[in-house]
Amino acid sequence: MTYQDKQILITGGTGSLGKALVKYFLTKHPNIKRLVIFSRDEQKQFHMSQDYPANVFPNIRFFIGDVRDYDRLKRAMEGIDYVIHAAAMKHVPIAEYNPDECVKTNINGAENVIRACLETNVSRVVALSTDKACAPINLYGATKLTSDKLFIAANNIKGNRDLRFSVVRYGNVMGSNGSVVPFFLKKKETGVLPITDVNMTRFNISLLDGVKMVVYAMDHAWGGELFVPKIPSYRITDIAKAIDENCKQEVVGIRPGEKIHEEMISVSDSFSTYDLGKYYTILPQVPVFNLNDFIIKFEAKKVPVGFNYNSGENVHFLTVDELKNLIQEFVIS
Repeated sequence: MTYQDKQILITGGTGSLGKALVKYFLTKHPNIKRLVIFSRDEQKQFHMSQDYPANVFPNIRFFIGDVRDYDRLKRAMEGIDYVIHAAAMKHVPIAEYNPDECVKTNINGAENVIRACLETNVSRVVALSTDKACAPINLYGATKLTSDKLFIAANNIKGNRDLRFSVVRYGNVMGSNGSVVPFFLKKKETGVLPITDVNMTRFNISLLDGVKMVVYAMDHAWGGELFVPKIPSYRITDIAKAIDENCKQEVVGIRPGEKIHEEMISVSDSFSTYDLGKYYTILPQVPVFNLNDFIIKFEAKKVPVGFNYNSGENVHFLTVDELKNLIQEFVIS
């Protein structure tokens, strides 16, 4: 898909993925008409605007706003072609302690994005999900699962509009704000790295691969797909070794709402999951498109009933050396 003369709005645009998306579009599609960075943190917008001064990047706009505010969202979407919804309250313990605030942002905010898209001329919407939305045991995951369902169901009420909603779900983004690697890098100065559980595993994806997946969904979604990448896992003990093998690993116990292993596709999802090659996709029970046409177009293959995709049983685990290289490449450099 060409993005020349297109206008894109990114909610949560000052976050790790938002900034990576901006860099990607400006590099790969310099003729893009307008990129709107929508977020509520004026300090982050100020710092980001220093990297993209208006006299050098006239196609970037910084728009203060909160996804909880429908009127502000609708105003920001005037003239917008594509929306990437990355805004979320995502810290698990904080969400457990402030549940109503998490619901306001992750569920009510998602509904506001959908309503604003329906009321304007937006044609493509990609919402970001998380592995914690699969069989959730914490509030953050439950709100993101609800958000996923809202975006997928929005395809049923679009009418005759040329409008497609899709979702991308992936695991921990290496080096993103609030992730384990920056936390361990700070903690290594103390000589002790706190390990929640020695058996804990997580999925891993780079910022660039996360960006490419969003772009894939924007370019290829027919409406209602939930895309899942095929990505490696790591053991929490291995990533601690990759940070500093000389640090003591101190087991502190799992936090409220944490899992030992993360899932991205549950056994129950297997009935409507297809293998697209690089990605899996979980389709709605009743797609808005012809399923046979979809299967032919993407050479989609149904996964076996009972298929489960979780970080603990993954076929690909990153080694300590591979983790060291990734940390050096994507986080420290």
